[in-house]
Amino acid sequence: MQHRITYIILLLTLSFLQHGFGQEGYEIKIKLDGFSNDTLLLGYQYADKQYIKDTVFRTDDQFTFKGEEPLDCGMYLIIMPPENRYFQVLVNDQDQHFSLSTIATDPVENISINGSDENDLFYTYLQYIGKQSPKAQKLNTKINELKEAKQETKKVSADLDKLNKEVLDYQLNIIDKHPQSLTARIVRTSREIEVPEFDMSSDEGKRARFRYLQEHWFDNADLSDPCLIRTSLIHKKVMTYLEKLTPQHPDSLNKAIDFILDLAKNNEVTKQHWLSTLLNKYANSKVIGLDAIYVHLIMNYYAKGEAPWVEEEKLIELVDNAMKTEPLLIGKIAPEIELPLLDYEATVEKAKTEEDVHKKFVLGEKVSLHKLDSPYKILFIWAPDCGHCKKSMPKMIEFYDKFKDKGVKLFAICHQNYKDTPDCADFIIERPGMMSWINVTDPYFRSRYQTLYNVKSTPQLYILDSNNEILMKRIGTDQLEEVMNELFKREEKK
Repeated sequence: MQHRITYIILLLTLSFLQHGFGQEGYEIKIKLDGFSNDTLLLGYQYADKQYIKDTVFRTDDQFTFKGEEPLDCGMYLIIMPPENRYFQVLVNDQDQHFSLSTIATDPVENISINGSDENDLFYTYLQYIGKQSPKAQKLNTKINELKEAKQETKKVSADLDKLNKEVLDYQLNIIDKHPQSLTARIVRTSREIEVPEFDMSSDEGKRARFRYLQEHWFDNADLSDPCLIRTSLIHKKVMTYLEKLTPQHPDSLNKAIDFILDLAKNNEVTKQHWLSTLLNKYANSKVIGLDAIYVHLIMNYYAKGEAPWVEEEKLIELVDNAMKTEPLLIGKIAPEIELPLLDYEATVEKAKTEEDVHKKFVLGEKVSLHKLDSPYKILFIWAPDCGHCKKSMPKMIEFYDKFKDKGVKLFAICHQNYKDTPDCADFIIERPGMMSWINVTDPYFRSRYQTLYNVKSTPQLYILDSNNEILMKRIGTDQLEEVMNELFKREEKK
């Protein structure tokens, strides 16, 4: 008897193990009535973008997506070529083997699911919302019509409030009864936060409401949930917070980013996602001054070992670039440089007869950028062989002609080595308007200005005040006059 019991237990154990091994990876079987194409695509949502995961062909009147490795938790797309219409399925850590059948023309209403409690719940919710949405649209349309006709909207508004409450109660019921489901987490994230009544007729009331939104914006969203990255919801929520609920100033944005990363820090996947996403966002920003956020992220996270997924060589490059950028941020004191004047007329004459390349140019006394006595200084780094510089010069000349009588000084560096320094002189002579500038150069780069100002391309343009604080940088010459006028207006108001 003892041997028989042991044998039964062994069989059960083997059966369990075989069943467990059989469930590794993923397998999603799909039957699509009314779909004639032999190819079906499996895509997935990742933040604000969609990607293709797999392509399968019809076999035995169905499509089977299958893989040895489990799918990452999140929202997936069943894509129907050639129009690429799609419907969604949810994949959690448990439901990776299931089947469904539906009709291609209306997959949501006609879906039948086997083996996935998650998708049963998800589609029950979608079907419910699908029935309520037309009712809400109809009531909203009626309210607008009544308002246009200047008629009473109280009854219709009450009906809409009742419908909204029914939907809210339905959502809360899902969240309460299935708190660990991906459906509940998606529903919870999609819900708007409840905002108390504020006196919107006063500035203080508006500010109070804005502060409340800032403080409670993520009440319904878990930024440390890796499954929610594979939906569009959480990405939209974060970007709205950064772009609409945060003043577009580096200090405010850095504080907001620290808050976001703190909310995501309890999961390595979400931490990596948000660090990478935010770094890419602000590294590629075209908004002047937001390079301060790039520097903040590198120096406070990447340089401190909080991005172990980045290869060492790349990490060194990122930190080096941030360290070079940091002294050039708006609000910093511009690095001091002292460069010799270029005697362009003497250089042109000497270059005609001199054979020694080291003697083909003539330099004058050195001029200090910091010691220039001016309410505003323009640091302009240019090169004679730079196409953008050539296009910029007419605007720069026009600008300086307008502002030199207001005390503005233009410190122009010709970015060229000793062999090509005569080209700087030729360029200036051909454009007499440049002759009133402070034209300097450094043929042997002894001042290291190209390193101090991280000169990777030309032209480069900085506006400094009398204390050498960087007020603006890297703007186009077509923007320079507008910016300077605004600076003078601010000065007049003080």
